[in-house]
Amino acid sequence: MIEFEPQDGVAPEFALALASLHGLEVRPELEVTEIAAPGGLAAHAIAFNCDVKPSESHTKLDLGTGRLVLLWDQEPQESWGSRFRIIIFAKSPLETDIGSEDESTGISWLWLKDALEVLGANYSAEAGTTTRVISSGFGALANQSDHAELEMRASWSPSDTNIGPHILAWQNLICMMSGYPLHNEQLGRLNGG
Repeated sequence: MIEFEPQDGVAPEFALALASLHGLEVRPELEVTEIAAPGGLAAHAIAFNCDVKPSESHTKLDLGTGRLVLLWDQEPQESWGSRFRIIIFAKSPLETDIGSEDESTGISWLWLKDALEVLGANYSAEAGTTTRVISSGFGALANQSDHAELEMRASWSPSDTNIGPHILAWQNLICMMSGYPLHNEQLGRLNGG
């Protein structure tokens, strides 16, 4: 379950958004924790970090990770189109042969859109970038095998105070980038099923 510190003295609309996160499930592959939100971006903010749990075959260093910030402001920026804005970062290693494919960056953007759609997240004004990095070692690092990473930075504006689907979609994105399937059954968990 997602846990976070209560915030006193926030606008009622932001309080409703926080209330939508109570009891929200965390995918079993992940660890989600609250982190300090960046200051000065909006009147109210909350932020989370997400890491894929290590397993017998993977260490924490070679698995997916991400951050999510939820912002609310009485006077949002013009590009928001809403008083809410979600900003995410997601990163995961890729198989080197997949990382060399031109489509790998576009696929992650489709994964995000699919994750939001499957969970019924209402949003607008989406924007983002994906970056594919392929690293090769030379000199003292020549023994290292080539490795690839995929990074995404994205933002969108939730259309209502039901933020739960957005948090679950972010979790699903990180899992998909890390080789896990999109779990459609989370829709049932979100709706009390």
